[in-house]
Amino acid sequence: MASEGVPPEKERVAAWLEYFNDLRIGGFYRYRASGRSSIAAAKRFATAAPRPDPVNSPPVNSPPAQSNSRFSAMKSYSPGAAAYASKVTVLPVAHGPSLFEAFERVPDDTLERIRADIGDCTRCRLCEARNNIVFGVGNPKAELVFVGEGPGHDEDVQGEPFVGRAGKLLTDMIRAMSLERSDVYICNVVKCRPPENRTPERDEIATCSPFLLRQLEVIRPKVVVCLGNVAAQSLLGTNKSISHFRGQWFDFRGSRLLATYHPAYLLRNPAAKSDVWTDLKKVMAVLGLKAARHPKR
Repeated sequence: MASEGVPPEKERVAAWLEYFNDLRIGGFYRYRASGRSSIAAAKRFATAAPRPDPVNSPPVNSPPAQSNSRFSAMKSYSPGAAAYASKVTVLPVAHGPSLFEAFERVPDDTLERIRADIGDCTRCRLCEARNNIVFGVGNPKAELVFVGEGPGHDEDVQGEPFVGRAGKLLTDMIRAMSLERSDVYICNVVKCRPPENRTPERDEIATCSPFLLRQLEVIRPKVVVCLGNVAAQSLLGTNKSISHFRGQWFDFRGSRLLATYHPAYLLRNPAAKSDVWTDLKKVMAVLGLKAARHPKR
């Protein structure tokens, strides 16, 4: 029931603002366009339709894909990283008054503080069936961060991202780049397993994404690789399928962002591994890496 003398509309907005403050993102709703109040901007976010798709540019030129689809049989690739990286086209991410582009930064933030702020989270319905919150793992100063969709069964049990079959394939991908899991950082858009591994709902993503953005802000990687539709759509603010922009570079909050297929998709569609390898070679060129001569099977 609305408080006496307070219009229901203002009461709803006040409830939204209190919710955002609980997430430690109070203030992201301050819309900076002239003539718009912070309350109007908060209302706009609360009832917003999907953001306009920022992806309208053609794919950038990329090195030719290897014909072999298995990571275990990839040939060494050394394209002259510096020369190739200088030719990388970086597309801008559309800016607007949304949670994903204007959340309030936390001064002197750390991964430990973010995890403490998550606590024993009950902010959305995903808490109801989870075993563990899956925060993230890896090098806190990594130049490369992989962002997936959400935990699966094995991840929910172990409390670590990408440890099931798809996780083993991701490990092979990382090793094919001459890196180890401890060299990169791995996390997900949502921190709790969706029931039956369903796709996270939009409100669940909106609730959990501020913590992901804080993680990326703390780590400040050179490259963010989105694995699959949910990660790419969440960070780029688009409803388009990943097939429309896979392998393209985007400028994302001071990092370069590239989307590619999720390892779970590759388990169902092995032929797509050559496409992912083409994408990873672009990442390697930017980071100055060479492919491992004998990637693990």
